[in-house]
Amino acid sequence: QVQLVESGGGLVQVGGSLRLSCAASGRTFSMYTMGWFRQAPGKEREFVAAIKWSGGSTYYADSVKGRFTISRDNAKNTVYLQMNSLKPEDTAVYYCAAARSFAAQYKIAYDYWGQGTQVTVSS
Repeated sequence: QVQLVESGGGLVQVGGSLRLSCAASGRTFSMYTMGWFRQAPGKEREFVAAIKWSGGSTYYADSVKGRFTISRDNAKNTVYLQMNSLKPEDTAVYYCAAARSFAAQYKIAYDYWGQGTQVTVSS
């Protein structure tokens, strides 16, 4: 089992920045891909970004390319999502996820999920 705990959400104005963190514990050696998803009220959970635990290849949704950056710190078993130039449409609950295989944007491929952290962008 892998446990994931997100932090760093909050209220920010349009154009502002936030950095989300996802701390992993448990059988972290089994992780292959780490991802961030988000879910706005009344909408489906959607892919935001992903990173391979080994090698660091990254993948982004078109809606966040150039504004968000995913990174990881293997020593701390932590994945980050740096969010810049935030827009009202970025408002959502952000979830961290871990997969034991290559997953990228494929939500169904993720095995473990965190509880989520709220991000609200005010205009």
